[in-house]
Amino acid sequence: MPSLPLIAFAPLVLLAAATLFLWRPGRRPGQFLALSEAASLGAMALGLGGLAQLLLAGPQVLALGEVAATRLDPTSVTLTLLVAFVGWIVVRYSRRYLDGEAREGRFHGLTLAAIASVLVLVQAASLPVLIVAFVATGVILRQLLLFYPDRAEARRAATKFVRVWGAGDVALVLAAVLLWQSFGTLDIAELSTAAAGGLTGLAPLAVALLVVAAALKTAAFPVHGWLTEVMEAPTPVSALLHAGIINSGGVLLITLSALVQQSAGAMAALVVIGGFTALFGALVMLTQSAVKTALAWSTVAQMGFMLLQCGLGLWALALLHIVAHSLYKAHAFLSSGGAVGAVNAIRKPGPVAVPGLGAVARSFALALLLYVAVATGFTWLVGDKSPQAVALGAMLIFGVSYLIAQGLADAAPGALTRRTVAASLGAALAYFGFHVIALAVWGPSLPAPPVPGPLEWALIVLAVLSFGLVAFAQALFPLWAHHPATAGLRVHAANGLYLNALLDRITGGFRATNKS
Repeated sequence: MPSLPLIAFAPLVLLAAATLFLWRPGRRPGQFLALSEAASLGAMALGLGGLAQLLLAGPQVLALGEVAATRLDPTSVTLTLLVAFVGWIVVRYSRRYLDGEAREGRFHGLTLAAIASVLVLVQAASLPVLIVAFVATGVILRQLLLFYPDRAEARRAATKFVRVWGAGDVALVLAAVLLWQSFGTLDIAELSTAAAGGLTGLAPLAVALLVVAAALKTAAFPVHGWLTEVMEAPTPVSALLHAGIINSGGVLLITLSALVQQSAGAMAALVVIGGFTALFGALVMLTQSAVKTALAWSTVAQMGFMLLQCGLGLWALALLHIVAHSLYKAHAFLSSGGAVGAVNAIRKPGPVAVPGLGAVARSFALALLLYVAVATGFTWLVGDKSPQAVALGAMLIFGVSYLIAQGLADAAPGALTRRTVAASLGAALAYFGFHVIALAVWGPSLPAPPVPGPLEWALIVLAVLSFGLVAFAQALFPLWAHHPATAGLRVHAANGLYLNALLDRITGGFRATNKS
């Protein structure tokens, strides 16, 4: 008889501590606040214990009666350790950040409860448990966003969040009803097995609703506005949201990847929505002057790129993206204040080498040449490489081409040229190296990328060309940055092309400032 998965107890430890804090929500002495950090460390220790169980006994499922509650597999263990680690960092940071606040006990209680609900979400073994975790996460996050309820901007952001998140919950519930009617089960493992025979009945519509739910949960275009307006909440809330909770849509897709991949239309929709969101978010991010707002738009772009990876069937890379983005974004938000001070303290650099059209063209050709050489080497070493993975690597290398363009500018010193070329080679090696590691760790438990058909090939080519053209235009931006038309374009981009204001008018977001 298999032992109980240890990771299933991690949320219980956090909830027990959260209850104590919510029972006494006022100011707390340092010794009492140490309990929140101890609970987070306990959750992380249980995650490590779950990893050991997985290595020794293999995957397991904990059932409560007839309902599969939590699962122990490579994906759930990875995400449990990630959530517990990021949660510990946020809780540790919060002890000093909220020190002296009149309701610091309530903040710690809500933070621990939010981490616990996300842990349930990433371990869910059935759709009912997954839905309950999504709803609980939304309810708790709303309270954290309203930690300063007297701020009108916080009330408006919380109202918009509830509408978007709630719409995602409704889509998920409808998808669960349709899947029950189609397959007669809501167990995730059984759904994955049943989907292997194809989608029948109302199952294609259910998968479409899953894509809608994932897009809403990840603040994809055009419902991205709430994510960029939640800066009135304490900084630890921003770190917890951008480094953890916002990834829930990707977790949903990866958890149900065997089901989602059976719908070519759903996969194509993820490529289109994700690719456009990534390009749009990156464009707006470059125009932001406030560091936290720029980080928020960066999250929009990164979530779009993650949806694109899911649409291409690169599930292991999407999971790797979640891990890397969570660690980076938690550090970025929690250190944003210090980073601003450090930048202001350093000596301002002199003139920047501006590359011409020829230098930009050479930089892209050189970056792609290095990438092709590395891709060929890895293909020879590890076997066939899927077209989707090669295309994704090409999109990533376009970003490095921008650095090479600076190094190839006429005014650039030789040392800069050598460093930028080395950066391009390092990025290509890192991409394929991490790809191999991700496939080795998570590949056996996730579906392999589908064989591209005409539609898939068209979308792959469109995505590569789109990312390439945007990167090329970005590299040439210094040449036309002082043109009168550029100033107006920058203003429009800085305001997100006013799409968020339009969504405000449609949903009544402006009126939310008068509500508590």
